[in-house]
Amino acid sequence: MNSYDINLEKVPTHIAIIMDGNGRWAKSRFLPRTAGHKAGVEAIREVIKECQRLEVKHLTLYAFSTENWKRPKLEVDTLMTLLSTYLSKEIKELHKNNVKVTAIGDISKLPKNCIEQLNSAFELTKDNTGVNLNLALNYGSRDDIKNAIIDILNDAKCGKINIEEINENTIKNYLDTKSIPDPDLIIRTSGEQRLSNFLMWEAAYSEFYFTDIHWPDFNRKELQKAIYVYQNRDRRFGGLSK
Repeated sequence: MNSYDINLEKVPTHIAIIMDGNGRWAKSRFLPRTAGHKAGVEAIREVIKECQRLEVKHLTLYAFSTENWKRPKLEVDTLMTLLSTYLSKEIKELHKNNVKVTAIGDISKLPKNCIEQLNSAFELTKDNTGVNLNLALNYGSRDDIKNAIIDILNDAKCGKINIEEINENTIKNYLDTKSIPDPDLIIRTSGEQRLSNFLMWEAAYSEFYFTDIHWPDFNRKELQKAIYVYQNRDRRFGGLSK
């Protein structure tokens, strides 16, 4: 039974989460920031399980942005180690639970072992039909849109597309997210209320849910609360209420 009165027939198809607050969680406990990132992995496990139970089709996690390279080397190295460890430990369980693993962003810039494990995860789970766990890694929305514009211009020069016929769907098909629907609900933890270069094109009509809860403390009940709030909003997509 749900802690919140969630309508299981109106669960968001795509939930995207900005997992913020690992460092603040650690600081409040007088721990190093790296401890916060390690604790955040447990929250990922719980959220994936709840998405499976609720039959959410797509879950996109903002794991590492194009700007995160600016952080101290120790923190970046820890994040990469955690990614590698998570994949090696969890992939069999994810596969067993019918989870499909995909990614957006330029993963070619990640450490070699991370790239290899990601590719193995993609291949192992490619035919799974449960939750699509979409990891945003070395991802930035501005970078994605820039690359899409370059590709569109190059294809126009080659005669593959007609510039006069370019529409929103054309642009969508050149983005990293072309194979998944736009997010219905975007969640950001730890009190900040901004997108931070995350899915800016795709978020045009998304519902936003902000919580002061730091990511390591975001659990099954908090996800249910976010979905409950989402379900009690009037989504008009620029039109009038029904």
